[in-house]
Amino acid sequence: MNGDNNEGGGTLHLQVGVFVLVASAFTNIYITQPVLTVLQQEFSSDIVTVSFTVSAVILGMALTTLPFGILVDRFPIRPIILIGGLAVAVAGIAGSITKDLDLLISLRFAQGLFIPALTSSLAAYLAKSLPVERLSVVMGAYISATVLGGLGGRLIGGWIHTPLHWRYALLSSAVLLIIATLITLHTLPKQADNQTRFTKPDQSLKTGIWDILQRWDLWRSFLTAFGAFAVFSSLFNYLPFHLASPVFNLSIDAITVIYLVYVIGIFMGPLAGGFVNRIGSGPTLLGGSALMVLALAVTLLPSLTAIVAGLFILCAGFFTIHAAAVGGLNRHLRSGQGRANALYMLFYYIGGWVGISLSGLIYDYIGWHGMIMFCLSLLSLPVIAGIGELRDTSTKS
Repeated sequence: MNGDNNEGGGTLHLQVGVFVLVASAFTNIYITQPVLTVLQQEFSSDIVTVSFTVSAVILGMALTTLPFGILVDRFPIRPIILIGGLAVAVAGIAGSITKDLDLLISLRFAQGLFIPALTSSLAAYLAKSLPVERLSVVMGAYISATVLGGLGGRLIGGWIHTPLHWRYALLSSAVLLIIATLITLHTLPKQADNQTRFTKPDQSLKTGIWDILQRWDLWRSFLTAFGAFAVFSSLFNYLPFHLASPVFNLSIDAITVIYLVYVIGIFMGPLAGGFVNRIGSGPTLLGGSALMVLALAVTLLPSLTAIVAGLFILCAGFFTIHAAAVGGLNRHLRSGQGRANALYMLFYYIGGWVGISLSGLIYDYIGWHGMIMFCLSLLSLPVIAGIGELRDTSTKS
């Protein structure tokens, strides 16, 4: 009985550590997003360049997500987390005092390079170190932390600017991350540093990355991740510019409040997982795609109510697609899950970077309507994937 209690207490402590670290790490990703219009004015720059303060972080994460997942197999987890936490925090503090936009973008890119040390490496460590029943509980905290961290960064970035300055937001997130890193290092099991030496050999080694990349059924999930996150990132990234335009004339505080729609992701993830179990990945992908198409169409209306409603629908559709794509990916696998899921996140983050970069050019030259048309074309990827999943299901039956 005591052993069960101790294990339960250990799981709770680990949940807390995982939650605060992942949430704090994700806070740094989108912290400049609500104040992009302010950065544009302060640095006398263009829309595309200031958007690099977000997309550079996502690009950095894309480049190191896979390497950090591999490093945790070879080195203790504690030093990786400590180095990652300090690197992200120091880059954030330096970014809060720099007067040069190019340097700020470089520092944001550096943050992106080390954020996977706090996220991907931690997820890989948990997956191979915990029994299944504990892993599902702890990973629930991990997923919730990604959503709340993404939301928290936007709120901190927007709400701190008005009474103080956006630079204090970067400084605050850096301090929070240092505290979170210390908490997590304290809550990790004492055997964490040595656990990698005693885990069983990973059976997924039988399936290499090249084997995975030769399978079209897995490419459907990768391209879905690319397309869906490209659309999602683009819309939220250029929302401040659209809402600050003469049509709406919203303040930074008002724009920041609208980002609260992101919280729907906490509920849609598990709900969409239930849809996948009941009706399959194909119909769920198509349903989520239909919601995102509807959302994009609604945001074309010159109405703030329509914009907010469209963002709610967009979040519902995106998290539905995300859950269906991940579920479909793992249902097609008998081995190689670790590598396949790492590749999924690689395509996911590259999609965010490409989406923000190209959408910025389109928004700058054509405007909101042109950007929405581009996003609609990207949604062809999850639609094609959904049709492919339906065909596979009908063939098997």
